Amino acid sequence: MSCDALQDSLLRHLAKTSSPCTFWKLIEVIQNSKEVLSLLQEKNPAFQPVLAIIQAGNDNSMQEINQSLAEEAGLNITYVCLPPDCGEDEIISEILKINENPTIHGLALQISEDSISSKVLNALKPEKDVDGVTDINLGKLVRGDAHECFVSPVARATIELAEKSGVTLEGKKVLVIGAPGSLQGALQCLFQRKGSMTMSSPWETPQLQTKLEEADIVVYGSPKPEAIPLSWIQPGSTVLNCCPDFLSGKLSGGPSRAHHSGLIAEGEVQLLAAALRIQNMVSCGRRWLREQQHRRWRLHCLKLQPLSPVPSDIEISRGQTPKAVDVLAKEIGLLADEIEIYGKSKAKVRLSLLERLKDQADGKYVLVAGITPTPLGEGKSTVTVGLVQALTAHLRVNSFACLRQPSQGPTFGVKGGAAGGGYAQVIPMEEFNLHLTGDIHAITAANNLLAAAIDTRILHESTQTDKALYNRLVPLVNGVRKFSEIQLARLKKLGISKTDPSTLTEEEVSKFARLNIDPSTITWQRVLDTNDRFLRKITIGQASTEKGCSRQAQFDIAVASEIMAVLALTDSLADMKERLGRMVVASDKNGQPVTAEDLGVTGALTVLMKDAIKPNLMQTLEGTPVFVHAGPFANIAHGNSSVLADKIALKLVGEEGFACRRHAQSISWAGVQLSGRVLAWSGVEALEEPPGFLSSCLTPVWFRLRALDGNSHHLPIVEKIRTIAQAVYGAKDIEISPEAQSKIDRYTQQGFGNLPICMAKTHLSLSHQPEKKGVPRDFILPISDVRASIGAGFIYPLVGTMSTMPGLPTRPCFYDIDLDTETEQVQGLF
Repeated sequence: MSCDALQDSLLRHLAKTSSPCTFWKLIEVIQNSKEVLSLLQEKNPAFQPVLAIIQAGNDNSMQEINQSLAEEAGLNITYVCLPPDCGEDEIISEILKINENPTIHGLALQISEDSISSKVLNALKPEKDVDGVTDINLGKLVRGDAHECFVSPVARATIELAEKSGVTLEGKKVLVIGAPGSLQGALQCLFQRKGSMTMSSPWETPQLQTKLEEADIVVYGSPKPEAIPLSWIQPGSTVLNCCPDFLSGKLSGGPSRAHHSGLIAEGEVQLLAAALRIQNMVSCGRRWLREQQHRRWRLHCLKLQPLSPVPSDIEISRGQTPKAVDVLAKEIGLLADEIEIYGKSKAKVRLSLLERLKDQADGKYVLVAGITPTPLGEGKSTVTVGLVQALTAHLRVNSFACLRQPSQGPTFGVKGGAAGGGYAQVIPMEEFNLHLTGDIHAITAANNLLAAAIDTRILHESTQTDKALYNRLVPLVNGVRKFSEIQLARLKKLGISKTDPSTLTEEEVSKFARLNIDPSTITWQRVLDTNDRFLRKITIGQASTEKGCSRQAQFDIAVASEIMAVLALTDSLADMKERLGRMVVASDKNGQPVTAEDLGVTGALTVLMKDAIKPNLMQTLEGTPVFVHAGPFANIAHGNSSVLADKIALKLVGEEGFACRRHAQSISWAGVQLSGRVLAWSGVEALEEPPGFLSSCLTPVWFRLRALDGNSHHLPIVEKIRTIAQAVYGAKDIEISPEAQSKIDRYTQQGFGNLPICMAKTHLSLSHQPEKKGVPRDFILPISDVRASIGAGFIYPLVGTMSTMPGLPTRPCFYDIDLDTETEQVQGLF
């Protein structure tokens, strides 16, 4: 709306007043608001403040003027219309929804006086209360902190119009009659600051006539009853008409001009108040923007009470009571609708947070790493947790730990818990180590659904004609046959542009219906999150119902699934769906790759993974935040916690904060974890004095690790493997098995030769032999197999006897794990 159009609209509403002061004051307020908002949007182009107005009843007399003012200033208004007879609970329910809606920045009420109660008014978030009706905003006004609160637009309009009309307020007696409590408090406070003496009264008081006769200025806060004669008002007094109720939005009612020397005509206060409400909205948006920028968390840290001798890890964990996870979420700047709570101490964080904070500067990224570890691990998680506890709980620097989720395999196998150790742990450690929020179970379900789809398709293709297979793939439902979305995508991939199932030729039907999977090329295995060595090689399909479609197969541990790799590397739900669809599971009989998309299972996999993609929020022993998300093994995959957890953590800590773990972002600091045991295990002689780089956890990164040069992606797969073996491990050369070479040839022919290499190798030595410590030289690195994670985006060779299904030791950890059936406490986990 142009300024001229705005003026025309206002003139229609102000036609009953003879004073131009309201009109020009209103224009001044709106133009000022527009200028301020424009400046804010120059720095934040996507920012668009929104005012919500909850209206009970059918009176729309203020909607047009509110809309005109908002459009001219550059903000949006949304109305929530409730029936006139709505109850208190219904109003509060709508208020609470708007409170937690991050796209709405301000909230005003236009409801009848009968519906106003302290419970309703104080349900508003003070930071969204643009009418200044909550106790918090009123309290700040009374204390003199007007610059820190929202002041009632109606009260401000009343004062400003009185002064614009030439009324002197200093030393005058002011009587406020029939005003709701919040408006009455604001009026009294503002008048007193102008040097006035204020009184307040309901209309029904017996002393009203006396008070009216004494008053120099009378303020109507609600319609004057007919029983109150105008003659009670002292001649020459000024009457200010705030009536009716400032929340109703009605413009009717008000005393006549007769008998008084000064009268602000009906509707003037409400119109100027509407403009001042817009001004409050702009201030509200400015505060909101400021809060989105980096600020220190108001984190309530938990106190530690170290004991000597130091108890077991699980005893330390159990001795600390974690904060409620919703409290932790609020402390670090998460909104209520951005978390999904699982019990008391863990929650998932929704990816919508990334959109809200997209303009927020990232924090600094800290990599915590280690050298060749011992079989039990060397405490990288413990160092990470201790580091963020020190930064956040003691130095008051925003920092986030990002850790992998442990697999059930090592938990019940050789290592036990993986939540850190001693007084640097994630709590509750039982929940951290067991199930968490079910992400690994979701991966298991998705992986095995795809495995079932592969063998089922082979069975049906081997036992049906093209026509029968096609009729079942594209069935007639209620007399209609149509392709699903994923089938249309397959047709497009095949170069078939038809969309009517009845128009395909016999050749096109066969081409569409048959994947012609070569069973000997299937690389997709079933998974289980348990160390079970006897599933490393199995035979499936031996039942008579499978009609001879038996083959040799295997199980991998769940965290070795490519779906886990996809989860760790994806950066959005759409990206995950795309990656899941392009996972290659086998080759057809012509040597072409067969994907999950070809099998029509992409959407189903995404549905199973829709919650697993959200990072899990937990806390350390000192109540500082931790993301636990994704857990690909480092010795058979890329070994990082999720990219999404890292990205969200970097946004939440802000520009001056730290996120600690690993991911291929721009690393600001690196820390190397060492211990006497790991130095001895690696063949390093004992040190009398610690080396200088051990004196500090954080070391500036002045280098970039580059095992390969910038043109490495153009090298053949074999040469990339050889370069890693020689340049990183110190090997003399590589030895590739016939099976591995066959797969390398196939992946190259299928166009996957440019993918990066991720070596699957023992983590206990730089060589393929775990017992060779230190820096072995001149050995031959055997490559027993090569697999492709096309959806995740890498090729991974298996070195030596490396297995993707670990086995249990002679005495697994489960010997010590038990449950107290009276208290339900887990015992012996670590």
